[in-house]
Amino acid sequence: MPGPLHGYRILDLSAVISGPYGTMILADQGADVIKVEPPGRGDFTRSAGNKSGGLSASFLNNNRNKRSITIDLRHPDGVEVVKRLARICDVLVQNFRPGVVDRLGVGEAAIRAVAPRIIYVSISGFGETGPFAHKPVYDPIVQALSSLASVQGGSDAARPRLVRTILPDKLTAVTAAQAITAALLARERSGVGQHVRLSMLDAVVAFLWSSDMGGQTYVGRTISAQRAASFIDLIYETKDGYMSVAVMTDEQWSGLTRAFNRPQWLEDPRFATTELRDLNIDARLELIQSVLLERSTAEWMQRLEAEGVPCAPVLTRSEMIDHPQIAATGIVVQSDHPQAGRLRQARNAARFSVTQPELRRGAPTLGEHTQEILREAGFSDDEIARLQATALGGARGSHAAATGT
Repeated sequence: MPGPLHGYRILDLSAVISGPYGTMILADQGADVIKVEPPGRGDFTRSAGNKSGGLSASFLNNNRNKRSITIDLRHPDGVEVVKRLARICDVLVQNFRPGVVDRLGVGEAAIRAVAPRIIYVSISGFGETGPFAHKPVYDPIVQALSSLASVQGGSDAARPRLVRTILPDKLTAVTAAQAITAALLARERSGVGQHVRLSMLDAVVAFLWSSDMGGQTYVGRTISAQRAASFIDLIYETKDGYMSVAVMTDEQWSGLTRAFNRPQWLEDPRFATTELRDLNIDARLELIQSVLLERSTAEWMQRLEAEGVPCAPVLTRSEMIDHPQIAATGIVVQSDHPQAGRLRQARNAARFSVTQPELRRGAPTLGEHTQEILREAGFSDDEIARLQATALGGARGSHAAATGT
């Protein structure tokens, strides 16, 4: 049986990561995602390094299960093509800077005039209002403004640090995918389409509030400088490598003292309760680190697991893909791409017992599906031939698009 979103069609005008990763989640779950790209160059991530068969890993890992069409949105004919495609789509997604889509002629009002029930999705960096709304934005900029870099640094007094992955981009993508399915569900019940607006800044601030904004939660209370959660993180060095050990409950603390053969720690007044262990976290973690250096990671894993203490080895990226737990979940899969060759990728994280997502196709070459998509939208061969010289940028299928001819 096809994926749970089979039968829904998404017109994807977005580029780079925040939009494409979100629409790939929906494509993996069965939606027909039509990726609109500028002729000649395509999505910016096509030009990234680490290529195979002319396709970058970044593009491959954010655009599978999609079809590609090239449309020049700077040409009036291109705008009309987008409008005709919108008529056969349920969702339109764009992540241009605020105001750009209206100048191009594909803003919400223009699209809703031809597709009244469409879900129109706008993804931005900072939102559509405010002093930063029209500023250029990249992931580190959002990490800075949202206070994520300060949280990652450990305290208000510590040097801020970036999370070493593009968390705002990817978190926005996941949030967008959920919001799109929610809007589709609302339309199923009401028959009414709507505009979904989402910024990277909003996505990160909402994400942080779940666990990192306790000091800012109570209105009217004076907030002192945020104290450090710990000057030591929960990655420890062992005799032969690194591991993580995380202790929360009294039972886990007792189990750790047994695994370490340190019963005297149970009598230490600094660690008598969860609250005291938190207040004296640096002293506690320093003691844990001193003991872990005595044995190998494998030995500690055996001892700690026997006592029910949460722990794991610290793996490199290459080690992770071969770990037995990763293999058991089936999250990493292999497939053959007609141009890039044999690929290893993460499957869609959500599993469905009935409507199981499937890999229908790898990431498309530039403009690969231009003609078939236009025919599905009702364009005649004569119309397609005329548009070829104007709005389509000369795309004649995968080879022409890939070589730029």
